[in-house]
Amino acid sequence: MRSIRVEKYSLATANCKRTTHYHQNRVINKGVVLMDQSVIISLKDIVVDFDDEAVLNGLSLDIHDEEFVTLLGPSGCGKTTTLRVIGGFLAPKGGQVFFDGKDITALPPYKRPVNTVFQKYALFPHLNVYENVAFGLRLKKVEEKLIREQVLEMLELVGLKGFERRGTEQLSGGQQQRVAIARALVNRPKVLLLDEPLGALDLKLRKEMQIELKRIQQSLEITFVYVTHDQEEALTMSDTVVVMNKGVIQQIGSPQDIYNEPMNAFVADFIGESNIFEGMMPKDFLVEFAGQPFTCVDSGFAPNELVQVVVRPEDVQVVPSVAGQLTGVVKTTVFKGVHWEMIVEQGGNEWIIQSTVASQPGELIGMNVEPDMIHIMHRSDEELAYAEFRPEDPEEEEAEDAG
Repeated sequence: MRSIRVEKYSLATANCKRTTHYHQNRVINKGVVLMDQSVIISLKDIVVDFDDEAVLNGLSLDIHDEEFVTLLGPSGCGKTTTLRVIGGFLAPKGGQVFFDGKDITALPPYKRPVNTVFQKYALFPHLNVYENVAFGLRLKKVEEKLIREQVLEMLELVGLKGFERRGTEQLSGGQQQRVAIARALVNRPKVLLLDEPLGALDLKLRKEMQIELKRIQQSLEITFVYVTHDQEEALTMSDTVVVMNKGVIQQIGSPQDIYNEPMNAFVADFIGESNIFEGMMPKDFLVEFAGQPFTCVDSGFAPNELVQVVVRPEDVQVVPSVAGQLTGVVKTTVFKGVHWEMIVEQGGNEWIIQSTVASQPGELIGMNVEPDMIHIMHRSDEELAYAEFRPEDPEEEEAEDAG
């Protein structure tokens, strides 16, 4: 459909291509599924509801070995529920959970080869750092020599070498998070589940821990399944991002795919900031929106098909008004540190523009958009129906409502 502006990393691209639907796997006897050998967790048609309200509605997802997968979406989208189903903390009303091809739907959490790190670290305040990390190994009655070797290895991995005898109340939030991660990893799980573990940290520490988590995952070569509503976290750490809304997967892909090639308006609007316009494709490589025709790189649409058009704020070029494809008046200008963000009024449309050069409120500017910076999306049946039947005049709509 459209060329990608950002060169994709080979690993992320491979992960995106191999993220398949469950029906491509073949079920055989005794609860075992014959599947792509790289798939470690497979969710098939998972249904969860609370008080007869659907939270997950037939969700299917494959997660691959040694992959950093992020479940991303707004509050209430079902991402934490999905994580709890994988961990065994919540039994689905319908569907199956497979691990390495074996059905583990009925298996309790302590028998699953996964561990979980929660936003609330749940460290034992009466135990020091060493004993917190060693706790799970002691429950398994591992010999003391091996416990010491594994605990010290994990503490070094998470950057807490020398903190063994320190009390947990003497640690910063980031250090407490590292202890929780070390405690979860010391048992050598095949999959680590992380439920918004950085949510309680300040911005600077959160950014540091994002890089640290990715380093740890790559060092151990295990699967991380991470839940967040923070788009930057997802784009920074992930091999694969799973965007969810209202219990339904909206899109699966690499961070570059998700950002540059959103499949629908929800993904485009949720991942970063976007200018989204209603438009029409008269023919291949030509789209009309914002009152003007634009050359684009998209094809394969029906003649005069109604579409949605996405232009990222950083992809709008600000030029003198006489040189612009469009002209608009700057309403507000805000300094964001690395760029200026401007709200521009153009022919009844409101644009968000990010530029390293500020234009002043009230200034008339020109705006240009290159063909490969325009992304065209099909409109859903629901959106088409609304567009077809909504009144053209807002006053007419109000009159109908009053009647």
